[in-house]
Amino acid sequence: MCEIATESFVVVAAAESRAYSNPLGVHSLVWCGEWDEAAARRAAVGSAAAGFNLVEIPAFDAARLDGRMTRRVLEEHGLAAATSLGLTLDSDISSEDKEVVARGVAALEDALRFSADAGARHMCGILYSALAKYPGPPTAAGRANAAAALRGLASKASDLGVALCLEVVNRYETNLLNTAAQAAAFVDEVDHPNVFIHLDTYHMHIEEVSMGAAVQAAGSRLRYIHMGESHRGYLGTGSVDFQGLFEALAAAGYAGPITFESFSSAVVSEQLSNTL
Repeated sequence: MCEIATESFVVVAAAESRAYSNPLGVHSLVWCGEWDEAAARRAAVGSAAAGFNLVEIPAFDAARLDGRMTRRVLEEHGLAAATSLGLTLDSDISSEDKEVVARGVAALEDALRFSADAGARHMCGILYSALAKYPGPPTAAGRANAAAALRGLASKASDLGVALCLEVVNRYETNLLNTAAQAAAFVDEVDHPNVFIHLDTYHMHIEEVSMGAAVQAAGSRLRYIHMGESHRGYLGTGSVDFQGLFEALAAAGYAGPITFESFSSAVVSEQLSNTL
């Protein structure tokens, strides 16, 4: 985990955001490690001043979060919300244990309620498994459990106007969806019009043949983008092919959010830092 000079970055990165059609977002962990009203105001003030359109809020313990307060504070600053989370091994909907799956469904439903209350239109992240290194490949039964759980959640999310966006992450953080092609196949398996793909350049850099190939594989299912450098620091100072990404997004006509995701050790808890 590296520290980043967030204030310097965001001013440079977002100064001309209003000129582009894609909403530009920033992860709240750039600004604060908690999410109460004071933290929400700090994130909102910083994000709005830097020219961002959207703040992404982690919803790991969503039952404790205040969605209505979140919506009020963000709207005061002209900002939209998105949410993200990853499940735990004890709440993994790709498990073969029905009780574990049930806990995962409950956690996702809590996150969905928070997302709707906060006015979020995108609920993203590792919604399909634990955010963890697995000892082996996924099982057919576990994969089917995840697909069934998401199919049910997607209907509820659709009624609330929230899109479910499945984040594709590297092999050290899940065993189910490591590439855009795998995600596309899984989304087809879930077979619900409210389930989409979320790509992240940090993970794409590890797993994909190229940025362009990943965007093409996701196709029309692509709904959310995370921007992260290969070392989680300043964009453009690592080895991620951002030019290739933007060329592919432009060719695909992608109009969804593009959100900067980085984590400062000055604000993120030690436990979460170790996970990320």
